[in-house]
Amino acid sequence: MTNTSVDNGKTVAILAYITIIGWIIALVMHNDKKTDFGAFHIRQALGIMVVAVVLSIIISVVGIPILGWILQLAILVFWILGFIGAIQGEKKLVPLLGEQFQDWFKGIG
Repeated sequence: MTNTSVDNGKTVAILAYITIIGWIIALVMHNDKKTDFGAFHIRQALGIMVVAVVLSIIISVVGIPILGWILQLAILVFWILGFIGAIQGEKKLVPLLGEQFQDWFKGIG
């Protein structure tokens, strides 16, 4: 991938991590000018959001507060790693599920 491709997708990549509204804006922008870099981070950010929602539901059903704090901290760390990768122009997979996010959401991008 060329550096130009990363530069073109960097705004999309960064926006993808900033709330669901930012993700939607990033997806719309990406549809206008597609890049591998933008698509990579859109998929990673979506995966983090989906896992966060699923874990929230599970935590609310199970009702173990300490488990909730630990899992929320893990999601925050994953989000920070993805966001920093987007800012630095790097395609870093999120730990544990990053490869699966790329596979599960391969239709995006």
